[in-house]
Amino acid sequence: MPAVIETDELTKKYGTATAVDHLNLALHAGEVFGLLGPNGSGKTTTILMILGLTEPTSGKVRVLGMDPARRPLQVKSRVGYLPDQVGFYDEMTALENLNYTARLNRIPRATAETRIAEAVHRIGLSEEAVQRPVSTFSHGMRQRLGLAELLVKEPEVVILDEPTLGLDPEAARQFLAIIRSLKDDGITILLASHLLHQVQAVCDRVGLFRNGQMVLNGKVRELALNILGGAFRIHVDTDASKDLQKQLGGLEGVVRVTTGAEGQYMVESAHDLRQEISRMVLDSGNRLLSLRLEEPSLDDVYASYFEESVDAA
Repeated sequence: MPAVIETDELTKKYGTATAVDHLNLALHAGEVFGLLGPNGSGKTTTILMILGLTEPTSGKVRVLGMDPARRPLQVKSRVGYLPDQVGFYDEMTALENLNYTARLNRIPRATAETRIAEAVHRIGLSEEAVQRPVSTFSHGMRQRLGLAELLVKEPEVVILDEPTLGLDPEAARQFLAIIRSLKDDGITILLASHLLHQVQAVCDRVGLFRNGQMVLNGKVRELALNILGGAFRIHVDTDASKDLQKQLGGLEGVVRVTTGAEGQYMVESAHDLRQEISRMVLDSGNRLLSLRLEEPSLDDVYASYFEESVDAA
């Protein structure tokens, strides 16, 4: 399957400073990919090159098979972009802004009316709200309106740069739910953020940027296995009639077993071993009091990677 977004040794320099350093990346149709990293790590510069808003110093980028620097209008017609600060004509109403966007994209009036109505309903703006000047909108409402503008275009690709920054927890939760619904529609999504728990909630894969380079790339479980040594943490609580650390450590796929209070263990493994652990505990003559699976988090992967990098330095 051809990649929807693909970069080959993509590099951007500003004088002697390298913002993006030989980036190789491939996103496929319907995938949600998270770009992670601190400010200044290269995420936004990568997005600008993908959109054709700045030219690479070297390397290549293709979006839907096109070079965005050579065919910017064709790319923009099929790609929706939501920056961290969305610009509108504040004196115009939300509905007027949406109609203006439709005209810019040469969408016929009848088609535009249908798409705007569907987009407004989907992002949860009331009929009263869309008749108000955008100058009266909160930050969260402006973000919703920005997403509605993207939906009116019916894009094949959506690029979101820190879309939930500054939103309260409930508004962020609702926004992430909308992003999940876009994935269900088969839209390819590139999400740049430093809010790790939100990225993990919606992304199929993630890439970690550092100093212009993508230093990690994969599914969270894969990264956890490589960085943390175990993708699953299984908390085991028994009646402690017999020490089980050695037996637990002998199960296939177990990376590490640590003990807590008497009869309590944490098993780190490459895959979910709850069934095997239950059987082994019962066969040993112990009583199993509880068994809890803790899946890996991006926060753990992120913190561990940077700790190892500092130690290596």
